[in-house]
Amino acid sequence: MRAPRFGIPMAAAVATLALGLLATPALAQDLRLAVSSPISSVDPHYQNLVPNLAVSQHIFDALLVMSNDSKIRPALAESITALDPTTWEVKLRKGVRFHDGSDLTAEDVVWSLDRPATLTKSPAPFTIYTRAIVEKKIIDASTIHLITKTPYPLLPNDLPQVFIMSKKAAEKATTEDLNQGTGMIGTGPYKLVKYAPGDNVEFARFDGYWGGKPSWDKVTYRFIGNDSSRVAALLAGDVDAIDQVPTADLARIKADAKLTFQSVPSLRVIYMYVDAGREQTPFVTAKDGSPLTKNPLKDERVRRALSMAINREAIRDRVMEGMSFPSSQFIPPSLYDGDTPPQTAFDLDGAKKLLAAAGYADGFGLTIHGPNNRFPNDARIVEAIAQMFTRIGIAAKIETMPMGPYATRGAKGDFSFGLIGWGAQTGDISSTLRGIIACENKERGWGAFNWSRYCNPKVDDLLAKALEIADATARNAMLREAAKLAASEGAILPVHFQLTSWAARKGIVIEGRSDERTLAMGLRVGL
Repeated sequence: MRAPRFGIPMAAAVATLALGLLATPALAQDLRLAVSSPISSVDPHYQNLVPNLAVSQHIFDALLVMSNDSKIRPALAESITALDPTTWEVKLRKGVRFHDGSDLTAEDVVWSLDRPATLTKSPAPFTIYTRAIVEKKIIDASTIHLITKTPYPLLPNDLPQVFIMSKKAAEKATTEDLNQGTGMIGTGPYKLVKYAPGDNVEFARFDGYWGGKPSWDKVTYRFIGNDSSRVAALLAGDVDAIDQVPTADLARIKADAKLTFQSVPSLRVIYMYVDAGREQTPFVTAKDGSPLTKNPLKDERVRRALSMAINREAIRDRVMEGMSFPSSQFIPPSLYDGDTPPQTAFDLDGAKKLLAAAGYADGFGLTIHGPNNRFPNDARIVEAIAQMFTRIGIAAKIETMPMGPYATRGAKGDFSFGLIGWGAQTGDISSTLRGIIACENKERGWGAFNWSRYCNPKVDDLLAKALEIADATARNAMLREAAKLAASEGAILPVHFQLTSWAARKGIVIEGRSDERTLAMGLRVGL
């Protein structure tokens, strides 16, 4: 059988992962990082956002880990083996200790895998990665069996997203307690020293780390959302490295001999969600602002018209300064394992004809929402799309806000149309379908991030069947079929895949990551 592009090779429905991790040579130095997006919590199971995941990965480990190019590697699990189509045997790494000196146990693992389902107020739950597991059996001190209801060969792709906590330390701790530092005991390379919400996180090296002594004695992880301020901090020597280099400063940064620069293609699609589910939606009106009796966004023709009105190449050239790959498809081409479906061409006349056919020849009013501190040029992209929509008769207004309140409100359904991003954190295309395209299904953990409220049972049926197929080639073919169907119906309106970038003072080597995480473990002093 052919191995998945990202995942664990399968043979006769049995997969074993047993590769070693390389320790980084220890350096007696401190590191000061400045990142563009603040986190919402240090609770590793509270909100499934990349900034949160990046911070958690310093403190906690998962059973498996994704490399910088989204390959699965062992972490707390030395191996994971498919005993049969529904049973996976996890062998824990021996000798792993938590920051308080206690031993990692199978009970810690089982409790940590159960915990995401208990956080019912999570605005972006991790249950998308845990719901497939219907039973967990502790066989002995270092062996656990994870049992799924149906065959699920992609379970190893999900496990790197769920961090393992100390049950003893955190069992009674709320998210608020964890934000105060109570119960924040992990097995990761760094210990939490302090969390100042909206400002910074401080880490100290954990000398007992099972993966080898970490490179840095102390790490200060600052949140500087303002692009100019973040660059200024790097140029002034106040920080050693930054992420998300502003596109306006790219030429300057690249030309500075005192700095190093790194960029990699991201697996994140930046897209517009569109309320395709509700009969009435709060931010769509007639052009004069009066209410409409029905939601025009439910009409596939309207969604297709809006997609045709987006000039993705212009956004790349004029907003992103070339740091994006325009796409009307929501799956990264590198994950297709086959031909990429055709792109939607920029076509104003075609868009107007579709609107007229749907009964909206004169357009309608629409407020476009988006974050203003999460993705490169996010607010500017919203502004550009609003201007493009006016050319087909849409009276577009915009409202942007920081990612924290935006994500909370968006998850509750406060908006009708807006910008957001989704990264294929599991390194396979099913996570995008499960997360943002599938009908909301809490039992399965599907559709938890489906702000479009798009729901097509045919897509879900294809997805469900694909997830049971062990052969990667056959599975990916069916997943492509589901993706093609959803894209043709305008489930979401993709804009582009972005290039993620970092800059650092000269002498620091940057390991760029396709999952966009900024990690102290990915920075080292060059030789």
